[in-house]
Amino acid sequence: MTQGVRVNMADKTSVFEKTYQDYIAQIRGVDLRSVAEPLGGRVEEEGIRIPLYGEWYTVSGSGIADAKGKQPSLDVCVILAKYLLLCPSVEPRGGDWASYRDLKDSGPLTVYFTHDVEQAIAAHFRGRLEALTYACKVMGGYPPNMDISNDLSMQFDALPRVPVLLIFNDADEEFPARASVLFERRAENYLDPESLAIAGRLLFHRLKKSAGFQMNS
Repeated sequence: MTQGVRVNMADKTSVFEKTYQDYIAQIRGVDLRSVAEPLGGRVEEEGIRIPLYGEWYTVSGSGIADAKGKQPSLDVCVILAKYLLLCPSVEPRGGDWASYRDLKDSGPLTVYFTHDVEQAIAAHFRGRLEALTYACKVMGGYPPNMDISNDLSMQFDALPRVPVLLIFNDADEEFPARASVLFERRAENYLDPESLAIAGRLLFHRLKKSAGFQMNS
């Protein structure tokens, strides 16, 4: 490892820690009991417990921890911190499904979302519909309460108030594989555009990981 690489990694660690500590400082000023019910969380002695794609995390003024008590990755920390800090005072309306590009202030990140989330899912699971179906079930995905004509449609609870809908059509003789990741329109009241984009990317990574369980079994 070169000195330049070591410096770069140290810089990233420093930025991570600063970002993390900034969020924790803000969380200390939040009345966790007042936001628990609106966010679908559970108040415990350690803090508020919130599930993210079915995995439980504890958020408090002391830090963010997974089920094993370890600090999770920055993407998980960002999503959970923003979800808690942006808790709306009134339950928002807008249960209709919307693409990421149609959400408020998403413009600067639409290309990223298309490439790193939707196209990434389509490319990774092209010709692997069975693996994608398996991965969705491992992640707690369930059929949406609507009729959609496609090869696969699965809903996930990214957060208790932020459901996500995955629509996938595999490649055929005429069309390439395509994936769409949709949010309820009111999601923009619970997370900022960056956090929603991170939630989409996290969905891809966890689907990819879950599909690997099938290959290794």
